[in-house]
Amino acid sequence: MRPLTPFAALAALAALATVTACGGSPAASAGGGPEGAKGTVTVRIPDPGNSGVLALGKKDGSLDRALAAVGAKVAWTGSAGPFAPAAQAMNADQLDIATGSITSGITSLSQSPGFAFFTATDPDPVGEGILVREGSDIASVKDLVGRKVAVNKGGTGEYLLLKALAGAGISANKVERVYLRPDQTAAVFNAGQVDAWAVWSTYAVAEIGSGKARFVADGTAIGSDNYSLNAVRSKFAEEHPEVVKALYAYLHENSAKEKKDPAAYLNVFTDAGPTAVNGKAKEVQISFTAEAGTVDPIGPEDVKRFETVARFYADQKVTPNKVDIAAHLLDVEKLS
Repeated sequence: MRPLTPFAALAALAALATVTACGGSPAASAGGGPEGAKGTVTVRIPDPGNSGVLALGKKDGSLDRALAAVGAKVAWTGSAGPFAPAAQAMNADQLDIATGSITSGITSLSQSPGFAFFTATDPDPVGEGILVREGSDIASVKDLVGRKVAVNKGGTGEYLLLKALAGAGISANKVERVYLRPDQTAAVFNAGQVDAWAVWSTYAVAEIGSGKARFVADGTAIGSDNYSLNAVRSKFAEEHPEVVKALYAYLHENSAKEKKDPAAYLNVFTDAGPTAVNGKAKEVQISFTAEAGTVDPIGPEDVKRFETVARFYADQKVTPNKVDIAAHLLDVEKLS
């Protein structure tokens, strides 16, 4: 991807300069870590769980080594999950890095953001979409009229549904949106209390892998612009740009490796229990990851698509006004 234009880069720097955050955070100041390493910067990241680039980096020590080269170390804080609470944690100076979708990012930016986005991963062409149960008479997006569809409010699910309906020329009020947390939706979906579920791969893999669900429309069919982004607490980026740049380089290099060999990044710590992916679900996850994007800098072509999502959300009344997404982007390649 090409770097941001000079104007966008200046806008990002201006946003970082004007955002204020709580002071006195041990993560944003030099100090002794557990090993007494004076001057080490601690970067707080949600625990990655049992799969993905960060999980493998945590296990094999490669992430520690990459950050140690710039005088930093990781403190795993909580667990990875929806972006909205992570954004609140960054705003409250309780977290430094988080991953989320552009859709949930826009709704979080519509409030009082204390973070900026510094990487972009292309929209998932096959791992997100609208799920229906096998045997359902829903064969197309048009068949959703008069039905109940589970979505997470203001995030990927609501975006995918609204985007699919708009593409099919269907008014949003023709479908009942049922707002549920993603981690609470599977039971409702499988019990038949909703007719469909607009969702992404984190939750779709298990449903498709069970053989009990299928996409009626995936990201490609919907025309999704739902990028995955990494966000950094603005004050942290301002004070420790070298750490942000090193983290980006690690994510970029290793996301490319994950795309080539997805299986190596699954079941990193255990191949049993609720966090493990096995059987057909593992095959589904591998196929999704092989077609997914890599972690890249945010280029001008990405910004245009971000703006499209922001306009769409405002038009659909998901946000009260169009969010100025460009003011909250960081050109990671120009950090020093």
